[in-house]
Amino acid sequence: MQRQKSILSFFQKPSSENQSSGDRRLSQFPATQQSQKVAGSRQPMAADSALEITGTDTPPEKVPRQILPASYVGNESKSGSSLFSSIMHKFAKPGDREKASERSWHKLFSSIMHKFAKPGDREKASERNVPSEKSIEPKQLCKREVSSQRSRENDTMIPKGKVDQSCVIHVDSEDDILGPETPGAQRLVPRLKRIQEGGPKSEDKYGGSLLGSSKKLKLLEEPTPSKNNHGQVSDTASKFEWLDPSRIRDANGRKPDNPLFDNTTLYIPPDALKKMSASQKQYWSVKCQYMDVVLFFKVGKFYELYELDAEIGHKELDWKLTFSGVGKCRQVGVSESGVDDAVQKLVARGYKVGRIEQLETSGESKARGANSVISRKLVQVASPSTVTDANIGPDAVHLLAIKEGIELDNGTNVYGFAFVDCAALKFWIGSIKDDVSHAGLGALLMQVSPKEVLYESRGLSKDVQQTLRKYSLTGSSAVQLTPLQPITDFADASEVRNLIQLKKYFKGSSSLWNHALDNETHHDVTLSALGGLVTHLSRLMLDDVLRNGDVLPYQVYSGCLKMDGQTLVNLEIFSNNADGGPSGTLYKYLDNCVTSSGKRLLRRWICHPLKDAEEINCRLNVVEDLLAHSEIMLLVSKYLRKVPDIERLLGRIRASVQSSVALSLPVVGKKVLKQRVKVFGTLVKGLRAGFDLLHLVEKEKRTFALLSKLFKLPVLSGNDGLGQFLTQFEAAIDSDFPNYQNHDVTEHDSELLSILIELFVEKVTDWSEVIHAINCLDVLRSFAVTASSSSGSMSRPVIVPRLKNLTSSEKTRGPVLKIKGLWHPYAFGDNGRVPVPNDVVLGEGTDDYHPHTMLLTGPNMGGKSTLLRSTCLTVILAQLGCYVPSETCVLSLVDIIFTRLGATDRIMAGESTFFVECTETASVLHNATQDSLVILDELGRGTSTFDGYAIAYAVFRHLIEKVNCRLLFATHYHPLTKEFASHPHVTLQHMACSFKPNSECFSKNEELVFLYRLASGPCPESYGLQVATMAGIPEQVVKAASKASQVMKRSIGDSFRSSEVRSEFSSLHEQLLKSLIALSRIEDRSADEEDDVFDSLLCLWYEIKRSYRSGN
Repeated sequence: MQRQKSILSFFQKPSSENQSSGDRRLSQFPATQQSQKVAGSRQPMAADSALEITGTDTPPEKVPRQILPASYVGNESKSGSSLFSSIMHKFAKPGDREKASERSWHKLFSSIMHKFAKPGDREKASERNVPSEKSIEPKQLCKREVSSQRSRENDTMIPKGKVDQSCVIHVDSEDDILGPETPGAQRLVPRLKRIQEGGPKSEDKYGGSLLGSSKKLKLLEEPTPSKNNHGQVSDTASKFEWLDPSRIRDANGRKPDNPLFDNTTLYIPPDALKKMSASQKQYWSVKCQYMDVVLFFKVGKFYELYELDAEIGHKELDWKLTFSGVGKCRQVGVSESGVDDAVQKLVARGYKVGRIEQLETSGESKARGANSVISRKLVQVASPSTVTDANIGPDAVHLLAIKEGIELDNGTNVYGFAFVDCAALKFWIGSIKDDVSHAGLGALLMQVSPKEVLYESRGLSKDVQQTLRKYSLTGSSAVQLTPLQPITDFADASEVRNLIQLKKYFKGSSSLWNHALDNETHHDVTLSALGGLVTHLSRLMLDDVLRNGDVLPYQVYSGCLKMDGQTLVNLEIFSNNADGGPSGTLYKYLDNCVTSSGKRLLRRWICHPLKDAEEINCRLNVVEDLLAHSEIMLLVSKYLRKVPDIERLLGRIRASVQSSVALSLPVVGKKVLKQRVKVFGTLVKGLRAGFDLLHLVEKEKRTFALLSKLFKLPVLSGNDGLGQFLTQFEAAIDSDFPNYQNHDVTEHDSELLSILIELFVEKVTDWSEVIHAINCLDVLRSFAVTASSSSGSMSRPVIVPRLKNLTSSEKTRGPVLKIKGLWHPYAFGDNGRVPVPNDVVLGEGTDDYHPHTMLLTGPNMGGKSTLLRSTCLTVILAQLGCYVPSETCVLSLVDIIFTRLGATDRIMAGESTFFVECTETASVLHNATQDSLVILDELGRGTSTFDGYAIAYAVFRHLIEKVNCRLLFATHYHPLTKEFASHPHVTLQHMACSFKPNSECFSKNEELVFLYRLASGPCPESYGLQVATMAGIPEQVVKAASKASQVMKRSIGDSFRSSEVRSEFSSLHEQLLKSLIALSRIEDRSADEEDDVFDSLLCLWYEIKRSYRSGN
């Protein structure tokens, strides 16, 4: 019988008293509060006070639906119209309504009640004469009792078991809710009434139209909507006209097609605000400023999403989208226990997610007045670029802001930037000068690898925006690009300084924040970028991060081996070119780190290889010592596994200093306090594991002496040592929070924990130094593991200094790179193939002279690109302080690595393959120095043969005669090998190949075999037709190509034959001789012209010497 009573309670009609109270709520809301959030310019910096809305017009908590008493007996007057018949009358066809008999209605109701009755109750029901549809009187439905399924405090129905949805009668009502309305609540014409326009109407006993009432009956014969029927649900449009895509406006009334449109704000008409309830205004006053954020609104023990946000919850989380009930608009919801998981899922999919929390309980609200509204406030916004929880993985999560400055006289631009790692509580600021290639900006984006980039919506040039889009697609996940308003978000330098001082940002920094600008030459543009970042973080309610964060200087290139963005992409340093993942990259090869903070330090080291020989050798000394004492490596690894991510734990603890807003929230505050206890306890215990590791290393006198040259450590032992200080915190944790992982917090714990944290943070500089030392040890151990576990030979590189005119009798020694037994460290992966070692010699040695340029030829797929990449990777590894994949390696320091590899276009940026080639080559020609290492692979292949050859010739000649850098130039233009065969700065080599008999091969019955071995001299041809056969091109097509090739050779061969067969005196030397004669006629020659004369004489001397030897 209880189930029968429950189902009958769904059909009761609210009393007129309750209805009148609902109407009274709308009229009593103060007019000033109704117009408080009328659209206007957004003020992110003052958002705190505006986001907390209180009122006095919200009624008490919702009264549960009434359930009929057990003694209920139907006794309706025959003259009155039945409530059941009025509801079913809506679903009947017009022609069937007069034909419906009392018997059919009685059978329908009996069958429904039979499904909900327990087996033992069905006979009792028949004895008690279950009333028919005519025996139910609306007057008797006004008696109410409390349902055991209803939560009084939290306005929500909490199911206590699974319900068979195939037989549930679900009645939605607009007028039977007595509690506070949720944000979507507004008078709405029922959907069924809109569908059945002009249909016959029946009058109830009160004279009201039953079809016009808001009650609707749904027989839920299907389960909850799944992904297969999303499209049907989403077709229902919003009831708010101002949310219609054709009518939507920003806070300043601008349409989306306006260039100044602000997609973070929304204009809500004043008339619409006047019709809203207090809770609606609470929601929309915040939502109109955060249209780019998915907002969860706390209602009792549930969090709800409305309208546009509800669509996101329906699409991303497969939640059922409803259109009536408490909210009376599109809405979805989740309980308190599930909101954390929902937020994490939405953030992982790229959404910004906020929570509007209740600042008080319902009891506290009622204590302020019978009609008081529960105070609510936006307390936090999580985004993919600002997450701080433990589930974000080991990689650093960065939010980057970029400000484009003015163009300088030499055609370069200045860019200010600022980025933050919220989890580690660190800010970095700086600026960079860049040319039209935007190579420096690309390097910044690759080094920082931000999750999100903030920029001025109208403050970046088209080329810079294309660069952002280009590098945002690099890697396994795309970077989110967020335009900000230039006036309000990117303020002037003076305004940024005033803002930081006014809000007391960076007050908890370990050093004064403006010290980061000491070595900065472009203060204005740097501070403007910092202002954009600060504004954005303040809008996301991250003032704790802003108050306690450290501000550090960041230099993209200074003091390190420079690699621009394209070089990092070409060499696959952090992401491969196949799928953007980490496999097959230098970072993956070197990453044997145990701790997450060690992995992040490794990435920073790779971005900035050293350019100081002494510091490189200090790292190499530690690696060599660890390799010689494998037992130390094992112990270090064992202790490191006990160390958690103490860098991020320290950041979270620092951010909680003087942060009490979250702790004051009901329910949520207890959860936050419990989490802080866990974080603090884990940090203290993790630091103890780190101290044990450092004490272990201290006992190894030699190893510790080598390590002490790489980092600074505070005093660890003794009465005044940091270890004794840490012991006191361990004792406090053990006594007050023995079960810190799952501590049952009390009000006393909040004050005690705050005191402990404030004392702990006083030594933040010392803790940071300890953490950095542990990270360095982890990375150097990783280098040693890489060297010991490689499949090929590894050697310690020898760094030789550059000698420039030390004495008048000693000649200058140029740059050198001599590698014996070079192999690619990870090109073959786990396929079992053995790499072929090769010798690469570029530049002057200690004993003899050698050309600094290699002109490399060979067949397609012969290994040219692999050799080029191996050379670059070896230089990077050497200057990182790591062992290199070779038998021996001697090099002088490289200042810049340039690469032009592969054939790619940038369709999204409107750049063709050849344009990309020329852009990358232009960067080389403008910025390369004598100490640079340049890699050019098949330059000129993106255009016609003759144009491509001409460009390759001119670029190659410029680099070997003007720049004099170490150069590896791979080409299929074989005439170049004849043009520069006798040049003293060039050595000709090729990737060897051979042939083996094969009956299936069309040419000479031989199959091309790649030897991957570097051999002297040029390669006779590129064997393109053989490679085409290997690739699967049909034999008849290859044969036709072979015939066409012979015809082309005969028709245009004369043009190439003059250079290919010329071995006595190339056209280059003819031009050199002509230049020499012309220069000899100039009386006042410049220093550069003198150098040209000497170079020409040297070339001619080598040519005469070679001719003389060949003649003998």
